[in-house]
Amino acid sequence: MTSFKTIRARAEKRKGGPKALEKLMPARPDLKRLAKLGDDRILAEMTRRVFCAGFAWSVIESKWTGFEAAFLHFQPAKLSFQPEDYWEGLLRDTRIVRNGAKIMSVRDNAAFVQEIAKEHGSFGKFLAKWPSSDEIGLLDLLTKRGSRLGGNTGQMLLRFVGWDGFVTSKDVVACLRGAGLDIAEEVRSKGDLAKVQAQFNAWAEETGLPYTYLSRICALSAGGDRSE
Repeated sequence: MTSFKTIRARAEKRKGGPKALEKLMPARPDLKRLAKLGDDRILAEMTRRVFCAGFAWSVIESKWTGFEAAFLHFQPAKLSFQPEDYWEGLLRDTRIVRNGAKIMSVRDNAAFVQEIAKEHGSFGKFLAKWPSSDEIGLLDLLTKRGSRLGGNTGQMLLRFVGWDGFVTSKDVVACLRGAGLDIAEEVRSKGDLAKVQAQFNAWAEETGLPYTYLSRICALSAGGDRSE
């Protein structure tokens, strides 16, 4: 496998040097901030990622104030006690995107967030304790216990709440394949995810960099100017 030093040098060359590349890095993961993140904000981000899947993100963002109001500012306990007519009413609510399956995922994920919070104190505390070296285990849990949080949706959720992990975007996968990792062009199987995890673990040990940095540098070394 290609060393990360080589991949970083390629990214620096493509983006105008070390300082220019550094400016493109996300904020460093902050586990203390993540641990303090309210369950309502976790549920809000789950909902945002679920609704963004298959839609133009700009459409969801333009309606987000309406989403906050319609979904009672994503307070898990309050949502869990809403009667059926509340959820049926959302199917006619023009403040949001009226997709029935995604609307009902909010109810399911409100219960999921409450379950995890009961077990660990809060969902943020749960995430802050989960090691980056086992992202695939966390993604599996999100898939099995959450609603519509599998695949890329789960990865983007973790990225947007500030958890330190990789994203198997098109550019990241191109970087990994170019570095010699035997994975498919679209990483979907557990076997390929395990290979990706192992490689990021090796690069993290090699460099001492956060996984979010490794993922972003990898993407910038291989593809166009798309974000992860």
